[in-house]
Amino acid sequence: MSDPVLILILLASFFAAMAAARFLKTVDSGFGRAARGPVIAGILVGLVLLFAGGIPAVATPLVAALLLTIAAVWVRHTGDESEAADGMILGSLTGASAAVPLALFSGAHELRWFSQLVLSGATAGYGVTYAAFHVADRARQIAIDTMTAAAAVLAAYVPIVLARHASDRDIGVAVAAAIPVITVVIVFRQWPDMRAELAHEAALGFMSDADVATTAHPLRRLGRGGWIDPHAHREFVRLAIRIALRKRRQRNRADEVARLHQLEIIKLRMHLQEMTAIDRASLKAAESMDTPSDKMQP
Repeated sequence: MSDPVLILILLASFFAAMAAARFLKTVDSGFGRAARGPVIAGILVGLVLLFAGGIPAVATPLVAALLLTIAAVWVRHTGDESEAADGMILGSLTGASAAVPLALFSGAHELRWFSQLVLSGATAGYGVTYAAFHVADRARQIAIDTMTAAAAVLAAYVPIVLARHASDRDIGVAVAAAIPVITVVIVFRQWPDMRAELAHEAALGFMSDADVATTAHPLRRLGRGGWIDPHAHREFVRLAIRIALRKRRQRNRADEVARLHQLEIIKLRMHLQEMTAIDRASLKAAESMDTPSDKMQP
């Protein structure tokens, strides 16, 4: 059944929801920059599916899943994702983008296409990024990528199975809501791990305990955090998150790669300390300006 208006609304809502979920996770407003590669790859996948002829209908989800897995591998090497959850976000955007040409020009089953491609893309993005983040051995990465492709194929067939019990409209709306919600749940589940990594940084003297509390918490880090400049605080949060992720990745790498990560961590720590010093000096200057002259110490 064709429902072109709903699919366009669903696509727009999904992109907006994923932008908000990604901002909650990364405190990075550069959604357009991060999504550029996945969107281009997804549109290309959608055009291939739109114009490919001779593929049996039952095999189309298989072909779509394999193409999305290839796209996820490409995004992994060219994008800026740093862990599996980021890969899932970008993979789902690739799948949603692949649904755009089909929604505009196929004229049939747009909602089912959306569900299949988003689920398959999210699965592919999560799996291939997990392999890069947690596995150092190249042969094991290839093995996990292969298993990821199989999982993406299964995910592509899930809406077909669910269609026996629910409409394409209900399945599409559920998928569009589920992926952003899963992203938010992952962010809150990572809160203790992030707090532990940053607490270690505080113990080493690179940040304060107060900054650990406001940086690790998914909601508190969206505010000012006691800083003079809220934009500077968000940049501080982004750098601190990057340090925590690099420390986790460093543990799974060979000595040569681990040393490169350590050099990056050292540079980021120096940047954090510089930003903190500037903010504390600005705060002290602001407090002195607010102090009446008769209350100032001689």
